[in-house]
Amino acid sequence: MPTIALLTDFGVEDVYVGVMKGVMKNICPDSDFIDITHAIPPQDVRSGALALLDAYSYFPKGTVFLVVVDPGVGSDRLPIAVSTGDYHFIAPDNGVLTYMLADADFRAHALTNTAYRLPATSSTFHGRDIFAPAAAHLAAGIDISRFGASVENLIILPQPKLTLGDSELIGEVVRIDHFGNIITSIGHLHWHGANCVYLHPKTSSPSNAISIDADSASVQIAGISLNSIKRAYHEVEIGQLALQIDSTGQLEVMINQGNASQRLGVSVGDEIVLRYKLCPD
Repeated sequence: MPTIALLTDFGVEDVYVGVMKGVMKNICPDSDFIDITHAIPPQDVRSGALALLDAYSYFPKGTVFLVVVDPGVGSDRLPIAVSTGDYHFIAPDNGVLTYMLADADFRAHALTNTAYRLPATSSTFHGRDIFAPAAAHLAAGIDISRFGASVENLIILPQPKLTLGDSELIGEVVRIDHFGNIITSIGHLHWHGANCVYLHPKTSSPSNAISIDADSASVQIAGISLNSIKRAYHEVEIGQLALQIDSTGQLEVMINQGNASQRLGVSVGDEIVLRYKLCPD
C-alpha cells in the first residue's frame, strides 16, 4: 500500500486532519496513513521544516509526505509537489521543505492543474482542497509533472545560527520538545571512544570534524553554565540539569525527569555557547 505521512499544525481537536484523510481515501483507497505530528506550533513554518528533517529519512522509500504548515493559505504563495526520487512531498512553497532539501537533488512542480484538486476550492482550507488530493494522486502513481509547470527556485529559510570560533560554537535554541528538553543548533554530534564526541558543524565556512573532550565541554545558556556532556538522562541525579546529545545528533539541555525549558525560562531563538577542548590524539 502507498504510504502517506502527514505533518501539520492542525492539532487533533478539530476535524481538519480527518477530513484530509477522507479526501485521500476517496482518491487512493489503498493508501496507508502515518501521522508524524499535528502539534507543530500554529503558523511556525521553521518548526515544521525542522520536524520534517528529523523524521523523513526513517520512512519507506516512495512515501508521500503531506506537509501543511501554511500561514499564507489563500495568498499567491504556490502549492507545490517535490520529488527527490526516494521520497515525494506535497507542501506550500513557503520554506517548510528547506532543511530536508538542503543536500538533495529534486524536481518541483506547481499544483496548478485543477484536474487534481477538489471541484470547489476554498481560500482557507487548501489542505483539504489542493494538498490532500495532490498527495493522493501522487500516491496513486501520478507523476508530479502532470500537476503543473516546473518550479526552479523554492522559498528558502535561513539556516539556524551556528558560528564557529576559536574553541567555541555559538548556536541557538531551535526546538523545545514535549518533555521540556532544549534542542539546539549545535549538531551533527556522535560519540567515539570512551569520552570524545565528533562534532560536524555546518557553518558558512565548513571544516573537518572536530573531536572534542566531553568532560571539559561547557555551555552558557540563560545566564548559567553547565559542564560536561552526558550520554543519557540517568547519568545525573533526578532534577539535575545537564547536557546530552539527542537522538538526531543535536546538543540538548535536559533535566533528568524534569522540564529544562521551564526551569531556565528559555525560548526558541535564545543563544547558546559551547566551549570545548580537543580530545588528545
